[in-house]
Amino acid sequence: MANSAAKDRILSRIREALGRQGPASDDQRQAAQAYLDRHPSGPLPAVDPAERLSRFEQQSAKLSATTERIAHRSELPSAVATYIDFNGLERRAIAWPAFSDLDWAAAGLQVEHRAPVRDEPQPDLVGITGCFAAIAETGTLAMTSGPQTPAAMTLLPETHIAVVPVSRLVSHMEEVFALLRAELGQPPRALNFISGPSRTADIEQTLVLGAHGPYRVHIILLEND
Repeated sequence: MANSAAKDRILSRIREALGRQGPASDDQRQAAQAYLDRHPSGPLPAVDPAERLSRFEQQSAKLSATTERIAHRSELPSAVATYIDFNGLERRAIAWPAFSDLDWAAAGLQVEHRAPVRDEPQPDLVGITGCFAAIAETGTLAMTSGPQTPAAMTLLPETHIAVVPVSRLVSHMEEVFALLRAELGQPPRALNFISGPSRTADIEQTLVLGAHGPYRVHIILLEND
């Protein structure tokens, strides 16, 4: 409620500065959409749709993210278990509710479907999410926030495992915004672009992973939704 009230106050001040009263009318929304429709994207680098998947994998690797492909969604628990064991992690994770139907226990994993916590004695160290879209040009994940897709899942755990249906791969960032307008109708509360593990070189220009979020990002590409 506090966040909502703060948002309303900020928007109220913006409307006051613009000389407007209340939220945008339908006519104003239609005018804004017409403006967007009249202004197509500028020139974009060529990305062959047939090479979109391999391009995404190559760009992700440059960002220190790892990728793997699986054929079917049912293979996800086994793939996650293999990755966790390879990295010597505890077989415990949290995941978006969208994955609650999978048999995680059969893969030897303890998975809870809730928002993450960082409190001791058992902070959530592995988070499993889907994504709204993925960008082949840059190897970037586009994440929208919502009740079933908490943004904290991509920020708090030390290891972020993202499940990306190949059907959600786009060539360029501009296509993400087109999808938002077509599928959601309005912007989500937050749209985060994730390009590999969190990193900084602020201290003596030495690259450090995990400075402001996960230091390990693994992307599982789902070839058949």
